[in-house]
Amino acid sequence: MENKKALTAPCGLDCFNCDIHENNLTRELTEFFHTQFGVPRDNIACKGCRQQGGKHFHLPQEGCATLNCVKTREVELCSYCDDFPCALLAPTADKAAQFPHNMKVYNLCRIKKVGLESWIENEAGEIRKKYFTKPFAVGKGQAD
Repeated sequence: MENKKALTAPCGLDCFNCDIHENNLTRELTEFFHTQFGVPRDNIACKGCRQQGGKHFHLPQEGCATLNCVKTREVELCSYCDDFPCALLAPTADKAAQFPHNMKVYNLCRIKKVGLESWIENEAGEIRKKYFTKPFAVGKGQAD
């Protein structure tokens, strides 16, 4: 549990369920990133944003602005900030089918409601699975 707490990004993403996290990365995905984007194989596995200081090939070179913000504000998660939610968490349609960035605010709200441990144990994996596999239904969110 402690490891999964540390692998919950300040923005609410569940790094422990991410396909490029070092515990989940497959040879096939490593080869895909290496071949398609020229990323050296040794640089593809991610340990989580907190463990890597917000620096990884998939993040801006200057690092993660959200991680820098929570460090400055001395909060563990964005939902513990007085300015939550803010523009750093704003959803976008761009690449929504490839990256889970639109789950952030929902995840943070659920963490605030049920607690981090309960969210990790009971919700995080299911939320991510639904995000990438369930169709959207107007007025309902996810279709049944």
